[in-house]
Amino acid sequence: MLQTLPIISIAPFLAPEDTKGRLSTAAKIHAACLEYGFFYLDITSYVDPSEPEELARLGREFFALPPEEKGKLSLSHQDHARGYAMLQENVTNGKADNHEGIDFYKPVENPDKTKPLWGQNQWPSVPGFREKYEAWVEKMKKLGLIVMEAMAIGLGMTKEEWEDLRSHVDDSFWSMRIIGYPPLPNDFDGYSCGAHKDYGCLTFLYADPTPGALQVFLQDPGLVVQMNSELPPEEGVEEGSWINADPIPGCVVCNIGEMWEIWTNGLYKSTLHRVVHRGTNYSIPFFFEPNFDAVVKPLPAALRILEGHPERERKRLTGGKDYEPVVYGEFLLKKVGANFSTSNGRYN
Repeated sequence: MLQTLPIISIAPFLAPEDTKGRLSTAAKIHAACLEYGFFYLDITSYVDPSEPEELARLGREFFALPPEEKGKLSLSHQDHARGYAMLQENVTNGKADNHEGIDFYKPVENPDKTKPLWGQNQWPSVPGFREKYEAWVEKMKKLGLIVMEAMAIGLGMTKEEWEDLRSHVDDSFWSMRIIGYPPLPNDFDGYSCGAHKDYGCLTFLYADPTPGALQVFLQDPGLVVQMNSELPPEEGVEEGSWINADPIPGCVVCNIGEMWEIWTNGLYKSTLHRVVHRGTNYSIPFFFEPNFDAVVKPLPAALRILEGHPERERKRLTGGKDYEPVVYGEFLLKKVGANFSTSNGRYN
């Protein structure tokens, strides 16, 4: 059984002349998406490791502010999606998560805080915060397109097919969270962040060096999940095991979301993961998503791969399911509306 996720360097995609390296990286990402839905992405050739460390420092400075100061950026002051969520305001599987966070989304034209997701981002007054986080957003948007191209190559897409897919993510409706995790109380009926799958496209997670926090669920039929007696049991979890995805210097943890399940008609699977903290931790997930109005449907390249398998194997890979097209923005609205404890019916 795998004990750690694969580590894949993005360096060859920063050197267009490295054709062999690009093909190797694309193949590794394809294999990781087929098997795990998660991998470490080595970005030391792309960003200075001190940059995300500085972002974490700024996050710590914000979360250390008095509650009334953080409350000035409350979700309720905007569209109930952009802004600060206090401890246990975020909800996963119907249970409050033991963390606080501040959420940002792609700026929109003609913002209107009465419309779901259409408000304005609320930036802390911490010196340097906005400038440095906006620079990070631009780098992660570019990284998203780089990884998307690598995945297109891994799937054997033609140049024309890649250009068509790129046109669905070239104005990404990205989002970013800055999360503060206090120690999880022993009697807390929940998690720092409960088991969930990401519902978008690609997630790039930077976390400070706290081991044993992020856990990834790997399916393995017949293997009984060994539950930690100190933690409440998950509901509806398939057979398999949880492994730690501890931070590795110079790497972000990358995982695929539900949009990639649709694009590949189930060939790639979005993977359950959760966060369990016994100490204090800060993390910065960036979500590279499709364009808001993108129609997401199975890609011809993925269907060609599936058609190359015997029917029995094809059913095993896809669960016998044919994925229906979705408009990303409509899909997102349904998901975000269930994320916060104050959201009952908010986006319905």
